[in-house]
Amino acid sequence: MPARQKRKEEQAEVQQKKKQKEEEEVEQQTGEEEEEGGPIPIQFLENQGGLKASDIKLLMDNAFFTVESVAYAPRKRLTQIKGLSDAKVDRIKAEVDKIIPLGFCTATEYHEARKNILSITTGSRELDKLLGGGFETGSITEIFGEFRTGKTQLCHTLCVTCQLPIEKSGGEGRALYIDTEGTFRPQRLRDIAKRYELDPDDVLDNIAYGKAHNTDHQNQLLIQAAAMMSENRYALIVVDSATALYRTDYTGRGELAARQQHLGQFLRALTNLAEEYGIAVVITNQVVATPDAMPGTSALKPIGGNIMAHASTTRLYLRKGARENRLCKIFDSPSLPEGEAPFAIFEDGIGDSRD
Repeated sequence: MPARQKRKEEQAEVQQKKKQKEEEEVEQQTGEEEEEGGPIPIQFLENQGGLKASDIKLLMDNAFFTVESVAYAPRKRLTQIKGLSDAKVDRIKAEVDKIIPLGFCTATEYHEARKNILSITTGSRELDKLLGGGFETGSITEIFGEFRTGKTQLCHTLCVTCQLPIEKSGGEGRALYIDTEGTFRPQRLRDIAKRYELDPDDVLDNIAYGKAHNTDHQNQLLIQAAAMMSENRYALIVVDSATALYRTDYTGRGELAARQQHLGQFLRALTNLAEEYGIAVVITNQVVATPDAMPGTSALKPIGGNIMAHASTTRLYLRKGARENRLCKIFDSPSLPEGEAPFAIFEDGIGDSRD
């Protein structure tokens, strides 16, 4: 065998071993991240496939804080980042594909993965029973109804119960609250915390609050939320309400298409957060009267149209009852059967009706 050909074969063998070693290191490091739980920080990509610290900084500056966020993003979004060439984007995508499986899996594997989903208690046994245990993590739950039906009160209670241990139907995590209507009240949280024998000061410290002033600001708060979630364990994000600002920022039929597109982008960002960080996303929604409703059907419907309907995994319709009592109906869900459950609003949060 000529010496030149032998050298080529030896070099090829060295390159093969080097590649195999790199793949084993990626699998080992990824396995360690999975054992710890949660998403993989974007810093994990540094020095992978020739990616530098400056490349990671560019991604973080554009709201990519986890490897999962890059995996779920369309290539177009990455190519729009100033400073990343098409070749660099291809390398990033190639490295991410090694870490995050985006292909098919068996129904059995998906069933096993769904066992990691938590249910956060509402504070009402009847309501928890209706919801199959509580509010599900990893997806969006929409709550809609008229004013004074308990939407905000339920959100406040969830901000406390999500901090409970998992064995007490909690999420063992912090909460993040985006307020668009000025209805957030810390004192309510203190009253609810005492019911669960939690330190009120600790409960408030574990809730991040942001007041959204317009729809663009509402989107910007989600970017900040992603950065915060990459550093600490959050179990819940609340947007109360998700649609209020859209009704004032966009008016008339002429702006309807632009409103729906903007709302769709906001809801897509919420879905990504739910999937990346395994958190429960709860949004409240307003209703509008439909004068052409058929007899025997409700004249009220949630606003947001099909964009809202398709983004929400579970939709709950709240109605008023006598005194402090309310009624929750499963309006739409891929797994929960149609049904209703009574609940009540008390000084210490949501609970079972006492009638």
